[in-house]
Amino acid sequence: MDRTAYDSFVRSLEAALAGDHRVVGLVALGSMSGLGVLPDDFSDHDFFVVTVSGAQEAFRTDLGWLPGAARAVLVHRETAHGLKVVLPDGHLLEFAVFDLDELLVARANRYEVLLDRGGVAARMAEVAARPVERPDDRWLCGQLLGNLLVGGGRAARGELLSARLFVAGHATGHLLRLLSRHVPPAEAALLDDLDPFRRFEKAWPRLGGELDAALQQDPLGAALALLDLAGRELGPVLAEWPSGAAEAVAKRLREARDGRATG
Repeated sequence: MDRTAYDSFVRSLEAALAGDHRVVGLVALGSMSGLGVLPDDFSDHDFFVVTVSGAQEAFRTDLGWLPGAARAVLVHRETAHGLKVVLPDGHLLEFAVFDLDELLVARANRYEVLLDRGGVAARMAEVAARPVERPDDRWLCGQLLGNLLVGGGRAARGELLSARLFVAGHATGHLLRLLSRHVPPAEAALLDDLDPFRRFEKAWPRLGGELDAALQQDPLGAALALLDLAGRELGPVLAEWPSGAAEAVAKRLREARDGRATG
């Protein structure tokens, strides 16, 4: 969706909700907020609708208020509060409907309150101020090594789908969190404190390229490459880096790789 159509949808959404007395507020999230990274052709519309108490479920089940909903090719109830709607051109709408009390279960970083009939801005300030869970370095290191070990073992026994999940998903997420904490970025970029994968390669282009190349390998090769990168980048700067455990995991992964290759 180009920028003109993107902005037009926002205006239509605001107008539709402003005309409904059950609506207390509308909150734009992420690129829709207009803060930081602006929307491009691949941006979704992400937003919260806040209603009077008791009306929220009606808004989740009857989408007559949502521009374009009658043409939707997919309406998916993702959570108790949230939905994904796909339009015929493939454009994605992600939204959740809350009353003011339910809004406290939400998480948000970049947001803009577009409609507020009372209490929405104050409640969103509470939501945004709530600290993001930040597990300590020791826990992240343990998770990283454990996930690489499990992923490598599953790859060696032929469970490649599960192996890729552990290596490219779980382990890489922990590694990105550690790298973003302890390696100074090479480029200015607006990172996402809720998702360590978002825009990482913009801030660390060299590391991003290395990580992407590593993950192109089979899961065992990828696990070894990630472990090597972690030791090189984190070992010198992170007191909690468990070098002995990392060496043991690397030895086990090499054995699994070589045993598979010759077996």
